Amino acid sequence: MDIRIVFVSMLLTALLCFPYMTKAQKNQDQFYLYVGVYTQSEEEGIVVYRFDALQGALHYMSTTQGVKNPSYLAIDARRNHLLAVNEIEVYKGQKTGAVSSFNINPANGSLSLINQEASGGASPCYISIDKGGRYAYVANYGGGNVAMLPVLPDGTIEPFSDLQLHRGSGTVAGRQDKPHAHASMIAPNNQMVVVVDLGIDKVITYDIDAKGGKLVQMNEFNMQDGSGPRHLAFHPKGKFVYIISELSSTISACTWDAKSGQISELMKVSTLPVDYEGNNSCADIHISPDGRHLYGSNRGHNSIAIFDIDQDTGSITATGHRSVNGKTPRNFVIDPTGKFMLVANQDSNNIVVFKIDKESGMLKSNGVEVAVSKPVCLKLMVSK
Repeated sequence: MDIRIVFVSMLLTALLCFPYMTKAQKNQDQFYLYVGVYTQSEEEGIVVYRFDALQGALHYMSTTQGVKNPSYLAIDARRNHLLAVNEIEVYKGQKTGAVSSFNINPANGSLSLINQEASGGASPCYISIDKGGRYAYVANYGGGNVAMLPVLPDGTIEPFSDLQLHRGSGTVAGRQDKPHAHASMIAPNNQMVVVVDLGIDKVITYDIDAKGGKLVQMNEFNMQDGSGPRHLAFHPKGKFVYIISELSSTISACTWDAKSGQISELMKVSTLPVDYEGNNSCADIHISPDGRHLYGSNRGHNSIAIFDIDQDTGSITATGHRSVNGKTPRNFVIDPTGKFMLVANQDSNNIVVFKIDKESGMLKSNGVEVAVSKPVCLKLMVSK
């Protein structure tokens, strides 16, 4: 074949592919940020920003009004629907919270309400969706239970198909007088739900019976009395899980058996500096996308605690703390590129963006901060 024909063919292929590749790459750096809040008025609700992960910049897009206390959010794997718990104690005259489902407009990230359903217990505080988008799992803090709610392909939530009530109490008066389910997370294999209960110092693993719409208890991990476990994070390698405890301000590094759902503790470390003597309660926990660094939020010390993770043993080593430039850091999120962390400071009404040093794991403010009333949950979704 004439070498000139080969060259022209290669050039045309490159020109045709280049715009597509550029657009695809650009989309991987452009996200919608959804902010769950405690509402103070009818004008407040889920706030939507565009997040540019090239610059670490936030641009306001919209607010979904008229939905009370959409505190915790979840987005389905297809990026078509967003679900939010309504952290309330009474819904339609019943002692229960609610769950709201929304369509996501891919053009601008805005939300439109599909429907609402009872959550199965008061004060729901966490929701997750399985990878197939068939069910949502809600931790009801006030109800002390976890609910399983079917989700139809069009995003409609149906009444819960199962409700697992926890029993018992803990040792901390006023906080552990009864069960308080605080997180309901899908395991990496998408076949189990792991529920963290602050009130009874337990982490309970349920098998998902998708055909029957039921949860079947498999294992439970008993934590130290008075720990008050709140959230957990699975390591990308799938062998370890890390549990942050609100009441004891500690993180437990544990092994995770993906077949049985068994959790076993390796070690436990404080989230606070050794010389800190003030009040504190932990909130959220996340791992960097490369699995090298672990982060936990301190409310009181008002910091992000930073740890290195040993990739072979799962053990963690404290490396420092970073002030959150605000008060009461609740939820935080690491963008999928691993370059930035966004922190929601509930009581200073702001969201702060930090640059992540991928090598050391340390955080540095990049000067970006936005004002949002009572932000408590952050979810990033790559724009379509």
